[in-house]
Parts: sequence; structure tokens; C-alpha cells
Amino acid sequence: MKLKNKVAVITGGNSGIGFGIAAAFEKEGALGSIVGRKQAALDQSVASLGSNFIGINADVTKMKDLDRVFKDTSSKFGKIDTIVVNAGGVVEGAELGSIAVITESDFDRYMNLNLKSVYFTIQKALPYMRDGASIVLIGSIAGHRAFPGQTVYAAAKAAVISFARGISLDLLDRKIRVNVLSPGTIDTPVFGKFLPAEQVDPVKNMWVDLIPIGRIGQPSDIGNAAVFLASDESSFVVGTEIIADGGVLNMTILK
Repeated sequence: MKLKNKVAVITGGNSGIGFGIAAAFEKEGALGSIVGRKQAALDQSVASLGSNFIGINADVTKMKDLDRVFKDTSSKFGKIDTIVVNAGGVVEGAELGSIAVITESDFDRYMNLNLKSVYFTIQKALPYMRDGASIVLIGSIAGHRAFPGQTVYAAAKAAVISFARGISLDLLDRKIRVNVLSPGTIDTPVFGKFLPAEQVDPVKNMWVDLIPIGRIGQPSDIGNAAVFLASDESSFVVGTEIIADGGVLNMTILK
């Protein structure tokens, strides 16, 4: 019970990696809120997590929504011990491609979700957080390596990795630690957002061939690592990054 009675807020916690983190937190004794924009998914996720978690329907790109998230969580559970800034990823209806095709609107929407919202999620949370709290940002190996069509997304994630260093320095007087957890390829519903159903499994298998450990990651893999960063076990870990990618960045396999 590494997070027993710790109050947590997990943005994007209603599906995929976010729900994997929420489930791992609940297993370790945490309570708090998950945040998402789709009410049906929120309701289903809260039902799975049990009575220690509530769902808050909010858009993390809207400042008033962020204010409400932390006010409502604190009103119900008290001071917040940890936040996981997970909301981000593919922006529905916005182009993800090369510099030749990205519009200013596409650029702004990707940066608003994957970078601006991260900064202001932290800022809005601060009045409700305990001194000595932990903030876990979800980055990506895309912040370290170029992938086709992901330049804008990757730039946002590289900046998120930088945030962990700078914001940790900003918050030293409150002993609030900020770290980044950067996943590789994880088995989530995101594949179905940009691929026809018949292509999902072949694309997943293609990624497996590139992962030294020989399997695609699961949301629980990220959840377990997030528990460590949120817990007192990582009290000497600050302003840095854990990469959970099955060895993609640091190892090369030959077949």
C-alpha cells in the first residue's frame, strides 16, 4: 500500500495509460479523482475503480475547468498529495503529419493539449497541494527520437521533459518534486483513432518487432512506474525522467 490514503488527481484517467495509472494507484491505496471529457468512459472507469475515486468531466485546455478539477477534488478529499498530468496525445480532427501539411490551427491545437495544458494543470493545482507532494508528467520517447509525422507532438513532449527540471527548481521551497515518465508503444485505444480496424493488429505487431523486450507495453507497466514516482520511495528522485519503452531508445536489436 505505497499510496495509502494519498489523494491523487489523474488527468486523462478514464482510458488507456491514464486508467492504467489510476488502477495501479487504487491498488496501492490512493483515492481521489480521474479527469476526462467523455462522461460514459468516466462513469465506466469510476465503477471499475470503486468508491475511493470520483470522475470529473473537464477539458484540460480550459482554465475554468482546471480550476474546478482541483477545487472539487480538494473539497471532497482534502489536500492533494500527487497529480499525474497524463491528458494529451492525438487531437481528434487535427492533422498529424509533416511540416508541409500542418496548419497553424493544427499546430495550436496540438500544443494546447500536449504542452500548454500541462503547464497550467500544474499551476492550477498548486494552491491545493501539500508541501512535499509529487507531480508526475507523462512524456513520450517521441521527445527523444523523430518519428514520421510526429514533429509537433514530439516537440511538445520534449518541452514537457524540460518542464520537469525547471518546475522542480521553481518548487524547491515547497519540496514538491516534478518528474517525467515517458512511455514507448503502449497497447491503448489510440491505435483505433487513426487506423482502420483491420490494420490495428498488424501495426501493433510491427512495433513489437522494434521493441527489444519483445512485447508491446501495457497500461499497467506505466501505472507501476507512476506509483514509484508518486510514492515516498522516490523521495530522492527529482527533476528527471524514467523511460518505460521496453528498451527502444537505448538498445538496438538485429534480426
